[in-house]
Amino acid sequence: MALASDAVEPAPPGAPSPARTRRKRWTPQAVAVGIVLWLYAAVCVLPLLTMVLNSFRTHLEIATDPWPIPSDPTVANYVSAWTEASFGRYALNSVLITICSVAISTAVSLPAAYAIARWRFFGRNALEGLFMSGLLIPFMLAILPMFYLMDGLRLIDSPLSLILIYSANGIPFTTFVLVSFFRQLPGELEEAALLDGGSHFTVFLRVMVPLVRPAIATVVVFRFVPIWNDFLMPLVMLRSRDNYTLGVGLTTFFGEYQNDWASLFAGLVITTIPLLVLFILATRQIIQGLTAGIGK
Repeated sequence: MALASDAVEPAPPGAPSPARTRRKRWTPQAVAVGIVLWLYAAVCVLPLLTMVLNSFRTHLEIATDPWPIPSDPTVANYVSAWTEASFGRYALNSVLITICSVAISTAVSLPAAYAIARWRFFGRNALEGLFMSGLLIPFMLAILPMFYLMDGLRLIDSPLSLILIYSANGIPFTTFVLVSFFRQLPGELEEAALLDGGSHFTVFLRVMVPLVRPAIATVVVFRFVPIWNDFLMPLVMLRSRDNYTLGVGLTTFFGEYQNDWASLFAGLVITTIPLLVLFILATRQIIQGLTAGIGK
């Protein structure tokens, strides 16, 4: 009796091998795109590299030639910026204002977005339109009304004024992003949790919120960066140096007759480090949040 053979037939002579088909093909278009992206990356990294290198040089060296690598690196600029320029106090103010603002806007937007996306009630579309209308108002055009409002509340020169302004400004954007993510979740998850005896609050807090963690990480980063880097609003609302944020604190290195460039670069590095750490820690969640639903 002849046995059936399971031997794999060899590939035709002209067919490419599997290893060759898996190998990336460098077309002229791919090479051109790669060159453009690398040039763009170099243009973006060059100012950061210049900032870091100059932060280890003296003011005289920077004034003479701002480009070469420091011959005798020094950390005196960081000590001067952190102690003499009160950057420690400015950093604490920035951390307090930024974290509180992002936390409040996220805490308010999460239940609002969940209700708009998952529940059916009268006026739901109007409520969603009300939240979305906040995206149509340019933030800079509202500076004067917000100043008079905070002045009436006796909150000028108080970090609380910035926390309230940033929190209110972040709610429309945060709600808009979270609504789209909540709508992508299957309804069977809620039904199963409710049948197991869970309340609506339990379903929201323990089932739905963990599923939108990539979206939460995305909105946190997108709100953290502009608040941390903001200069105009703290300049308008704050008066005393003890309440300055890092953005306004950088102006202390500029004088009428002389600028302390070495300490300024050190201050810029101190201001940039938290943003780099945040991006490194949240990169995976951000990518998941930005690419969610692409494969569906």
